[in-house]
Amino acid sequence: MENLNAIIIDGEERKLADVPVSQEVPLTIEANDKELATLLCSPEHIENLVTGFLYTSGIIQNLSQLKSLIIDEERWKVNVTIEGDGLADDLVFKRIYTSGCGKGVIFSNPLDLINRVQIISDFKVSSQVIREFMKTFQKQSQEHQLTHGIHSAALASQDEIMIYRDDIGRHNAIDKVVGVALSNNIGFADKFILTSGRISSEILSKALRCRMPVIAAIGAPTNQAVKLARQVGLTIVGLVRGPKMIVFSGEERIV
Repeated sequence: MENLNAIIIDGEERKLADVPVSQEVPLTIEANDKELATLLCSPEHIENLVTGFLYTSGIIQNLSQLKSLIIDEERWKVNVTIEGDGLADDLVFKRIYTSGCGKGVIFSNPLDLINRVQIISDFKVSSQVIREFMKTFQKQSQEHQLTHGIHSAALASQDEIMIYRDDIGRHNAIDKVVGVALSNNIGFADKFILTSGRISSEILSKALRCRMPVIAAIGAPTNQAVKLARQVGLTIVGLVRGPKMIVFSGEERIV
């Protein structure tokens, strides 16, 4: 965060004050000496972000393919060395700029995953657990309380919130969570994602890459996300606010 001078107007009162504002940096990722993408992100937990981004974008299939990761915070650049054939020569031309805040980037259309991935899982979670976890989740970000300029994501089991991360981009926050999980060998099949943002098709594709059975969000899903989720068997719970939530797909997992 950075404190910036601003004029606060409250009714008829005007005053000059230092106001905390969330930081944003342009992070360029170079993979095998090729520029891959520039992400607009928060300047914390960069290694988590890059690891999760490479995985949810389908560039790496497991962490063993990532041979090195060097962060240059002076130039906001990350150099990674990737083993295997995940980094195709024409990959840079397959960028899709998403609806995410912070200019999200993915490298495949979520529709491409439909015929290749199905969520087959007997995982279930109670609506009460989702409700309680979301209340806790919403209070965890001190930066959001101060700036209201940040998104959050978390990975939860049926028993606890296991991983929590913030970022100016909701997709970046999810990538950071995924990056932590990968680095700690935490599986996704019996977990679910909590997110502060809306669920659009690119957010769905990140959960699908991880074979995550459930996404729960404070925000609403898009129509495309719901339609895709119904096709692949992924559960979307949206507008989780107070006692209310709406289950848009995979209702059998919410008990």
